[in-house]
Amino acid sequence: MNGSLEEWGNGISWGDVRAWLAGTLPAESPKGPRLEGALRELRREDVVRPTIFVGTGTCGLGAGADRTLQAIRALLAERGIDGDVVEVGCIGLCAAEPMVDVQLPGRSRISFGPVLEADVPAVIGAALDGIPPGDRALYQFAAPEGIQSWEGIPRQSEHPFFRSQLRFVLRDCGVIHPESLREALARGTWATYARVIRTRTPAEVCDEVARSGLRGRGGGGFPTGTKWKAALEAPGDQKYLVCNADEGDPGAFMDRAVVEGDPHRLLEGIAIAAYAIGARKAYVYIRAEYPLAVARLHRAIDQARELGVIGHDVLGHGVDLDVMVKQGAGAFVCGEETALLHSIEGRRGMPRPRPPYPATRGLWGRPTVINNVETLANLPMLLQNGAEAFAAVGTSGSKGTKVFALSGKVVRTGLVEVAMGTPLREVVFDIGGGIPGGHSLKAVQIGGPSGGCIPASHMDTPVDYESLKGVGAMMGSGGLVVMDETTCMVDLAKFFMDFIQRESCGKCIPCREGTRRMLEILQRITRSRRNETGTDTLQRFQGVMYLERLGGVIQDTSLCGLGQSAPNPVLSTLRWFREEYEEHIFDRKCRAGVCTELLQYAIDADRCTGCTRCAKACPTGAILGAPRAPHYIVPDKCIGCGTCRVECRIGAVTVA
Repeated sequence: MNGSLEEWGNGISWGDVRAWLAGTLPAESPKGPRLEGALRELRREDVVRPTIFVGTGTCGLGAGADRTLQAIRALLAERGIDGDVVEVGCIGLCAAEPMVDVQLPGRSRISFGPVLEADVPAVIGAALDGIPPGDRALYQFAAPEGIQSWEGIPRQSEHPFFRSQLRFVLRDCGVIHPESLREALARGTWATYARVIRTRTPAEVCDEVARSGLRGRGGGGFPTGTKWKAALEAPGDQKYLVCNADEGDPGAFMDRAVVEGDPHRLLEGIAIAAYAIGARKAYVYIRAEYPLAVARLHRAIDQARELGVIGHDVLGHGVDLDVMVKQGAGAFVCGEETALLHSIEGRRGMPRPRPPYPATRGLWGRPTVINNVETLANLPMLLQNGAEAFAAVGTSGSKGTKVFALSGKVVRTGLVEVAMGTPLREVVFDIGGGIPGGHSLKAVQIGGPSGGCIPASHMDTPVDYESLKGVGAMMGSGGLVVMDETTCMVDLAKFFMDFIQRESCGKCIPCREGTRRMLEILQRITRSRRNETGTDTLQRFQGVMYLERLGGVIQDTSLCGLGQSAPNPVLSTLRWFREEYEEHIFDRKCRAGVCTELLQYAIDADRCTGCTRCAKACPTGAILGAPRAPHYIVPDKCIGCGTCRVECRIGAVTVA
């Protein structure tokens, strides 16, 4: 276990830590001040030797952080430097990965990125010498009193990516070692839970959460306190708490980052929720495609069990809690709560009709509460600071903060946590840095396949549940994909509809057959006339006439929430980008140049030198012309594959 008797030293044992959490460590004991001193040292406001932090979350490892880590250790060994190398999770600025922080004794912690393996000698070597290269530094952490700051390097709070953020859930991600229980304790983790089970009843905890206005962060935004009260009051000798970490939306990686970067914070939230509803067993349902998150979660559970904050008779207060991990196979439908419960039970993940709701009849027929990772990770700080402090952040109907996975055509991609009510424009342009390459914003897709597209004209829409519904979108789990004018909205709708159709469980006809018909309609309107036969053209126009009506039927009659929201990508793009649909339907043109079958290729006779490269490469022989003379394309034979454009070295092939 990470945290044995020897690791604490100075006469401190893990039994002392348990007594400290349980409130039974004698006030006059000298171990209390010693423990406080050890925790203060672990917070690393200052360090006694050079310390290097390397971001080794999935995003960092994907960018080469493992090789950077090896190069840093080799550099320290080569120079004979007695320094510490600490692995941390993702701090959120994924666009700058791999990220490396350096902290010297008496100086503030400074962040660099991206730092590739080849950059280590110059960048990290200079920082260890006390001469950090300012052009490679991103920011420095706020320095407490007595710690010297670096000149010419902005603070983290001044960096545009962090300046507008308010980090509740992500507070310690990218800051602490995710596999260190001691560092989690130093940041206050498990202290709130220990105090709650000592001083409050489950009903009081439910009331506190209800007063805070915390709503579920997984999709629908149902009031968390209301759900908890229903489960607490439901009869049953066994109750369950389920953490939904399935995260099946394309473009979403918030849950993964939290589990990888701060697993003990999530476990503390799970323990608080389980205590509030009277559950003695909890499950974390997580995707098997997240191996690093799964490994760190298992380690954190083992550490918490050895510490005594989960298990039998927690901290001697008569509370029992067992936490188990269930790995899902990646089915999108298992994000729906009743399908998720079926999967945990070992059955096929398929939704069931409601009522009864899981809060009264859930896992194995017992009262069950399902909350997602972000909801549960909010609880320690909420109960530490109080309901009023939490409710002071956000809007009248949406309290607290929201974490988004910002991706797509934006300069600074990564994890963003902002106060509810923050305008989308601020997220995209101030935090995200706007659109790269001189392009202009076209829309943002929010909420994953179940969400909707919001056009550039509505970027002042605040991030809250009601406002997003008003523009045809939804909060969802928090995926936020930015698109520029090179994105075809019809093609985007087709992509999401193809995903939804393949992921449909097939139990109810409206979702199973309705999404298939919607996908077929979208495929027809992106098809070239040369690929149509028989009555295809007539069916193409006929299908479009029923597209909106079909979407409405699916919304009204599907069994589960996923089916009911399945038409959203099509309906929202139809609402805001109808002219693109009309161009595809009537003119058979794609203004973004994405729908390949609708592209028309031509050869500029003034530029063509007759090299014959395009004619030789054309798979259908659609390009004619004599050598060293301008060539031309026969439209009826062209299949729009684009090979000619790829082969032409002088840019003589044009596309419209």
